[in-house]
Amino acid sequence: MAATQTKHTSFTSTLLLLAAMASLVSAGRLVETKMTMYFHGFSSGPNATVVAVAGITGKHWSFTQFGTVLVTDDPITVTPDIRSAPVGRAQGMYATAGLDGINSQVMMSIVFTNRVYGGSTLEIQGTSKQFDKVRELSVVSGTGRFRYARGYVTFETYFVDKASVYSVVRCNISVLHY
Repeated sequence: MAATQTKHTSFTSTLLLLAAMASLVSAGRLVETKMTMYFHGFSSGPNATVVAVAGITGKHWSFTQFGTVLVTDDPITVTPDIRSAPVGRAQGMYATAGLDGINSQVMMSIVFTNRVYGGSTLEIQGTSKQFDKVRELSVVSGTGRFRYARGYVTFETYFVDKASVYSVVRCNISVLHY
């Protein structure tokens, strides 16, 4: 009799757990958000937003030198024009991880400051083939409006001014979140 009662209690507990999980899933619908924004990178001057902070002793620290670590705090805007409405900041690190200088390991937070998503973040991580026309990386998580986010981001070089070491990168994001 005790064994039957234990099986019944276990079965009832399992049913209650499944019912609770089903109500949570139906209460929080998975939403897809797609957006395009523009990162502005300044790699020299007093207001540089991308700076090499570490590298191999005796080697020139650069985007193409294996072992170079760069930090970034790029402004993000709605259009390619730096004077357009701000969206947030791209804050994180790049490490040139390929011996050939082609691959960069990216660990970055998109920190939103605009009215719609202000205070929320998206976390980007992955290997970027720096000189490919389109680079795809993973969105691995998020905060605020993007809790439990997962998805992908593509980066496309939109504009480069080698003389002033200024670049604009189009960022296309597609994320699923609750």
